[in-house]
Amino acid sequence: MLEITYTQLLIVITAAWIFVRLIAGIKNRTFSLKRELQLLLVYVCIIVIARFVFFGFHLVDGKLDTLKIAPSLNTPDMVSMIPFYFLNDRYAGWQINVIGNIAMFIPVGIVWPFCFPKLNSVLKTVLAGGGFSLLIELLQLLSHERHSDVDDLILNTIGVLIGALIYFALRRKKHKQAKEA
Repeated sequence: MLEITYTQLLIVITAAWIFVRLIAGIKNRTFSLKRELQLLLVYVCIIVIARFVFFGFHLVDGKLDTLKIAPSLNTPDMVSMIPFYFLNDRYAGWQINVIGNIAMFIPVGIVWPFCFPKLNSVLKTVLAGGGFSLLIELLQLLSHERHSDVDDLILNTIGVLIGALIYFALRRKKHKQAKEA
């Protein structure tokens, strides 16, 4: 079993982020500080989501518990494919889970279309954010302490949808005001 602290995960994510950004800079032969600062918003979304998804809210001896990587041989018990079954029947505090999953992904729906011009519609943004959520749910299968749940996928995608609706409504309003000026 491999145990990873949040600090270690943060270092890995940061190193991967720097590597990808360097490769992109070399490939494109350009560097824009403004663009890199914009993309830092995506980085922040990733590290905040990783913090709460893989390390939860509960402290152990006053600090975050470690993420234990040890795939379970009993994977079907780690996956809930029936929508809202897990929340209603087996989860105390499910209201916090619902609000948290939605709220955690609202920034993705706002930040991603701001940073990635190809995400130029609510649908494209929701599909990208839903794909990101699916990746997270699949990664949770690597730990026997985590649970992959269709509810999380649904709620996270609703969060992306809310964020995208906010972003595109504000963008429409800005363009309308610019035309009127």
